Amino acid sequence: MGENFESLKLCNQLCFPLYACSKEIVKRYKPFLDPIDLTYTQYITMMVVWEEKEITVKELGEKLFLDSGTLTPVLKKLEQKGFVTRNRSKDDERNLIINLTDEGEKLREKALSVPENMGGCICLKPDEAKTLYDLLYKILGQME
Repeated sequence: MGENFESLKLCNQLCFPLYACSKEIVKRYKPFLDPIDLTYTQYITMMVVWEEKEITVKELGEKLFLDSGTLTPVLKKLEQKGFVTRNRSKDDERNLIINLTDEGEKLREKALSVPENMGGCICLKPDEAKTLYDLLYKILGQME
């Protein structure tokens, strides 16, 4: 037989530590997001909406690397909570526009402590964090 199965060992997979780190980091967000009643996906969605104030679902999906099938239930829930509104574009009915509400803007104030609290969960020097950030976005850029 003599086949080389090294490529099938978990320890040789770049994807595995990326997956495991992502899962663990998202898990660490939970105690900081629970008090403001957001899941991690809702939180990153709100981060974009806070920045943009108004954005189409398509643009939002591109920024978050999420498809509309994943975003739709997230946006419905955020709308139920009163943080965003979803309306069809007057120019093109196919486009759904997401707008930040006053309640959503108030939520932003409550979320200010989340990045600071999370900063203490990841023990990297600033230059290491920058290198990791650059490498991850390099990979994401190649996936598009």
